Amino acid sequence: MQATALQLHEQLVYPASGLRKQVLLKDGNCQYTLLYLAAGSEIAEHSTPRNATVQVLAGRGALTISGQHISLEPGVFVVMPASEPHALHASENLAFLLTFSAPAS
Repeated sequence: MQATALQLHEQLVYPASGLRKQVLLKDGNCQYTLLYLAAGSEIAEHSTPRNATVQVLAGRGALTISGQHISLEPGVFVVMPASEPHALHASENLAFLLTFSAPAS
């Protein structure tokens, strides 16, 4: 892997509606993806077999993890264990860095 530096705020491009994904880096252990949700958009409840973190860069919204409500705003950092059901709602245009990692074996 080669050293890489990005100014994340320069990458922010919101969709007119729905969701936009931009994979920044992916290797055998982790995947780093910028996700953008247009205001009013939702991601229905789902789960993933990998651990995940969410680092909010801009906007506001709500994340529900196994029934727990978390307000999203710039600076919020969330850790989600593998297989936890979660859903998202963007009350404003929302941008966050989503990092997937392999669960501990």
